[in-house]
Amino acid sequence: MSGCMHPSVTEDDLAAIYNQIEWYIERRFGVLVSIAQVVAPNTGDFDGAQIQVHFDQDIEQALFILIHLFGHTVQWNLSDELRRIGLDSQPGKSEDELARIYDYECDATRYGLSLLHEAGVYHLDRWATDWWYADWRYLEHFYRTAEKLDVRGLLRPGQGSLLMPLAIPRFVPQRFVSRWSF
Repeated sequence: MSGCMHPSVTEDDLAAIYNQIEWYIERRFGVLVSIAQVVAPNTGDFDGAQIQVHFDQDIEQALFILIHLFGHTVQWNLSDELRRIGLDSQPGKSEDELARIYDYECDATRYGLSLLHEAGVYHLDRWATDWWYADWRYLEHFYRTAEKLDVRGLLRPGQGSLLMPLAIPRFVPQRFVSRWSF
């Protein structure tokens, strides 16, 4: 699907920011970023040292995927427990498991917000928050039902509390097995 649905951004703005953030991730953190084909129906993949965004994503979704997967990259390099949460993508989660997944997913986007700020991008907090809520609606539904919805249909601009950035701790990128590798 092409075209931006969120009212606060334009495609040109997002394309420039995507390039800026890709460069920043690679230079500042040593994590490689590429546009590639990933295992369908996923929109991106990561392994702790590299982030791949599926080539068929429009720029709006690609930028969210990039900053969100960067957040997961931070988590995987800091914690075996967080890596285990990320690797377990099977549906049928308990309420306790969903609560841990919620924190894991939310914090990934909060790291992504810090990434944007470090790179000098301050006007996308609401945009990233809205995408996170849509992503969470998607994931929560999937983990409960095994049904995959269209995340764009779950976007509700301006709904939900604004996420606050989470400071990015020092980490050394390490390559792990990605969850779509097995």
